[in-house]
Amino acid sequence: MRIDVLGAVRAFGDDGAPAALGGPRHREVLARLVAAEGRMVTTGTLVDDLWGDEPPARAVGALRTFVAALRRALEPARTPRTPSRVLVTEGPGYALRLPREDVDVHRFEDALARARHTPGAVTALGEALTAWRGPAYADVTGAAWAERERVRLEELRAEAVELRARALLDRGEGAGLVAELGDHAAAHPWREPAWTLLARALHRAGRRADALDTLRRARVMLADRLGLDPGDELRRLETDILGGAAPSGATATTWTGPGVRLGPRTTVDLARTLALAGGDALVRARHDRLAAVRAAERTGDLTLTARIIGAYDVPALWSRADDPAQSREVVAAAERTLAAFGPDGPADLTARLLATVAVESRSADVSAPERERARDAARRAEALARDLDDPALLVFALNGVFLQSFTRPGGAAERDGVGAEILGLSTRHGLPAFAVLGRLVRLQSASALGDLAAALTHAEEAERLAATTEAPLVPVLTRWFRARAAATRSTQPGGPSAATVAARYRDADEVLRTAGMPGLHRGLLPLALLGLRLLHGRPAPAAPRLDWGPYRPWAEPLLLLDAGRTGEARAALAAAPAPPPDHLQEALWCLTARAAARLGDRTTAARAAEALAPARPEHAGAASGLLTLGPVASYLAEARDCAEPPTTRPPRRPGGAEPSADALPRPTGQWKA
Repeated sequence: MRIDVLGAVRAFGDDGAPAALGGPRHREVLARLVAAEGRMVTTGTLVDDLWGDEPPARAVGALRTFVAALRRALEPARTPRTPSRVLVTEGPGYALRLPREDVDVHRFEDALARARHTPGAVTALGEALTAWRGPAYADVTGAAWAERERVRLEELRAEAVELRARALLDRGEGAGLVAELGDHAAAHPWREPAWTLLARALHRAGRRADALDTLRRARVMLADRLGLDPGDELRRLETDILGGAAPSGATATTWTGPGVRLGPRTTVDLARTLALAGGDALVRARHDRLAAVRAAERTGDLTLTARIIGAYDVPALWSRADDPAQSREVVAAAERTLAAFGPDGPADLTARLLATVAVESRSADVSAPERERARDAARRAEALARDLDDPALLVFALNGVFLQSFTRPGGAAERDGVGAEILGLSTRHGLPAFAVLGRLVRLQSASALGDLAAALTHAEEAERLAATTEAPLVPVLTRWFRARAAATRSTQPGGPSAATVAARYRDADEVLRTAGMPGLHRGLLPLALLGLRLLHGRPAPAAPRLDWGPYRPWAEPLLLLDAGRTGEARAALAAAPAPPPDHLQEALWCLTARAAARLGDRTTAARAAEALAPARPEHAGAASGLLTLGPVASYLAEARDCAEPPTTRPPRRPGGAEPSADALPRPTGQWKA
């Protein structure tokens, strides 16, 4: 099976025969799954993408019909009732499972990625460019997601044209590129590299006067239309041609980025700066950081590689990675470099590599042995940094200590100590990005302990710092904190209504959606709404569009219970694993405790009670600083009452009384928030 989307959407069987994909909606479903690059797309997202804000009443049924028809078209020989291997059902949605080489857009992106790092790979890039038959997803009109993809891919296409032309010209070829680059410059008149490359191709073809005319037209266009002076490359080329220099054919040896050539050091420095901007810049920063690491490793220079890996000391707050595969690759590179250094490696570089392992090994994404290695790396990095008396290195190491502190529920007070030290060091030594991190860590800790006044102070100070350090992600997080605080106040006399709080959570989620942090975003809104409903004794939110992401296994039992499907809820509770040791582990254990108590599952209730005991003074989910399910003590009491009913339990010691399970009402009735 082969699928093409660089033009109109089409598919071909293994024999080359075109597949009958059906109507426009069928093609759009297939195209949307191609754009997801193998990731699952929820039913709710597909409905929203196909029909917008006002889907028809039977939209989900129609979607299932489209999927069934596509499965028949993509796998005509599949036996009835045999699960599809191409368009698969996964969790609450669907995913497309095809090798990347079988989809033209993925072949193109992979060829571009290779050519960025290996100039000799331009032949494959040229072949990939010929696959374009028109605008991407050309027959998917009126869809916002498709327009975003078209813009993104058109930018990559322009980059690919320039990258290929630059590589060919650098090695003394490219005289035949004049027509292609002329069309490219006409289509992208604001791209200065397009004009420079066209002038180089004209010069290579012996057309010196035309090359100078091209550069002068570019100069006039930039000045008259945009008020800009030409860049260094364009000015140098004009000077060289006027001076009678021969066309350059020298092959560059540094890493190739989009439209320019940067070495690994410059690349990682730029990526480090962009990472603080969030959104597309953050996504690009992660990509460029990994490219710099790969380029450094290829040089065989161990010290350079260590410096490149350790230079990306971007503050990290969340215990779930935005790109787990990239994080694993960075960790592997750091561990390879540490092994090559051996025990006598430079202390400062060793500490940075160890801190990188600790920061990138986010606890929600790695196995137990990997977590143990990461915790050990954090301890060793901290010890080395203290011995070296290097404040910048120490705050980076403490960032790793913080991220590896989620070994069990509880621990907010200890994390607050780490945040206070990060904040103090950063303030004294002029490290504003880490000062912001210190404030946010302390915000989370105060939130977990229920001290909303202190948390608000840290939120306001973080916002003040963010305004001077150009850190737009901070207000995204503090907006969530204010919704979390409103959720607590909604249970008090005179507080906001639950519906108002739900709207604030949704507003915060809409801002977070484009912040470039999928590891934080996915599943957060449903969990926040569930916590709000638990605070008010209402049923779990059951809207089909909610993407529960990684938190579904622990929410599922309550969703099923509130739908009256007790047997399925019992099975879901039995299948739920222990929550990962991350920011939201208390929340997930509390969901387990509540479901176990409602089902009378004494064994599971006992496990939940044992896990939650260290977190008794804290608020469930509030260690995130983003949401709350209420006091852990209430869920703990509920679990203990189920596991060991009060009539058989030994009397508690004085001072050890816990709130009754009635402190969190049980679901009753319907609720619209």
